[in-house]
Amino acid sequence: MAVQIGAKLDSGFDDPIGLLKDCHRRIEKFLGILSRVASTAAGRRLTPEEASAVEVSRRYFQKSGPRHNADEEDSLFPRLRAFAGPHSLEKIARLESQHHLTSGLHNEVDRLFGLWIAEGFLTPLQQDLLTSDCRTLELIYAEHIEAEEKAVFPLAAEFLDAKAMADIGDEFRVRRTESATEPAAETAMVK
Repeated sequence: MAVQIGAKLDSGFDDPIGLLKDCHRRIEKFLGILSRVASTAAGRRLTPEEASAVEVSRRYFQKSGPRHNADEEDSLFPRLRAFAGPHSLEKIARLESQHHLTSGLHNEVDRLFGLWIAEGFLTPLQQDLLTSDCRTLELIYAEHIEAEEKAVFPLAAEFLDAKAMADIGDEFRVRRTESATEPAAETAMVK
């Protein structure tokens, strides 16, 4: 499986909801790589291919994760609050709390993978923690992505007009322009 950072996006800034969905697919793929490596390489040194895939995945979450959260929390969610009923407001609040929860888990996963790469091994306790944290991230993201794609994004399509969507797309573009230090396209491969 090859996943590329810095590759051309499937959707453009004129389709901010499409961009968020594209990001969801990348989250699923990069998290899948981390989870697969954590479970299949347990108890041994990472192969060069595994270490490379882990490094690309770690960089993706370090760089793109906060930007994706900002896209939602600073651009999309505030505009939706004006139209959201109580149930949708609760859902948005839950999504924001999941952003904070996943941020802490990503920090721990990043730390443990960094240790594994640097030292060549993890203790059994560290290995169990890494595998558990990756699995927890997968569960949270599955719920999170489903809520956004089945409830929040349709709400946006229903209530946000073309100007609001264009403004959101412009804000996304500015976030990406401000992080012009993006790494060149990188590919992560793990079988």
